[in-house]
Amino acid sequence: MAEESFSKLFEESTKNIHVGEVVDGTVFSVTPDEAIMSVGYKYDAHMSVSAYADDVRDLTSALHEGDTVQVKIMKIDSKTGEVIVSHKKAAQEKTSKIVEDAFNNQTVVTAPITSSNKGGICAEVDGVQVFIPASQVSNTFEKDLTKYVGQELSFLITEYDPAKHRIIGSRKPILAKEHAEKKKELLDSLKIGDVFEGKVKNITSFGAFVDIGGVDGLLHVTQMTWSPVKNLDPHKLFKPGDSVKVFVQDIKGEKISLSCKWPDQDPWLTADEKYSVGTVVTGPVARLTDFGAFISLEDGIDGLLHVSQISQERIEKPSDVLKVGQEVTAVVTDFDPEKKRISLSMKNLQQGAASENE
Repeated sequence: MAEESFSKLFEESTKNIHVGEVVDGTVFSVTPDEAIMSVGYKYDAHMSVSAYADDVRDLTSALHEGDTVQVKIMKIDSKTGEVIVSHKKAAQEKTSKIVEDAFNNQTVVTAPITSSNKGGICAEVDGVQVFIPASQVSNTFEKDLTKYVGQELSFLITEYDPAKHRIIGSRKPILAKEHAEKKKELLDSLKIGDVFEGKVKNITSFGAFVDIGGVDGLLHVTQMTWSPVKNLDPHKLFKPGDSVKVFVQDIKGEKISLSCKWPDQDPWLTADEKYSVGTVVTGPVARLTDFGAFISLEDGIDGLLHVSQISQERIEKPSDVLKVGQEVTAVVTDFDPEKKRISLSMKNLQQGAASENE
């Protein structure tokens, strides 16, 4: 009678458990390879070291008698009394709820990056793997993704399908928001004349777009150099990634015009000292036209050698006697600082030389 009462009390004190259920387990025996615990069932539960956590090799370093730990029921065999549990699976299930909430509420998740491949990077949110495709890692093309391994990054969960083990993250919405905030902050404080050490992002036939700290500005071809712009190829002056010191020339809404033609470096400021009428100059032919040749006197200053001033003899076309790059010597016959125009003559030099020889 006493045995029957004890058996009845024991049955009543225990509870039914089911495979897949997450319960609390109390450890009463632990070895390096296995922990035995009570989960409120009539049989003890067994958990191997591999079922506790991937990074634990000795269970005695992580668990002690009397510890309570959440576990998931993996197997129940009422005939043999075998109950197998896993803390790792319980933790993953708990984390899946965290990830699911982050997906549903579009809240930012921050987690370490554990690995990378050509397709993207993997983050671990308390044991759950979240894949971030390469196209969603940055707002610019990233060739080397290995640099992210070991870093903690923030991202959004954009796809959540645990049944297919498909949990996808993206950093682009966060980066876009940060960029917009940074851009607004910079635009609000930007003034004409502000100087930046910018970075060339891309180049076109009409100029280069330069990043000045979160905002792109246009460095037009006319503002790249003091030299004449005609036939000037921006690709020969800059390449993407180049650093360039620029200043803000104009602001129209979000359109920013940049320049690297510093006013105090304008070669015409001292041109009257070097190119007064009667001064003999030497320089290469920069370009040829039907009406004459432009001679490069220095960066930003060309002199026009009219076809009628090339020789005492009649010349049909400048290209008949001159070629681009050829060094010529001529005399300044006119200097107009307002129009930034210098006229040259080789014929006058020839006439002067002839007079001296007579």
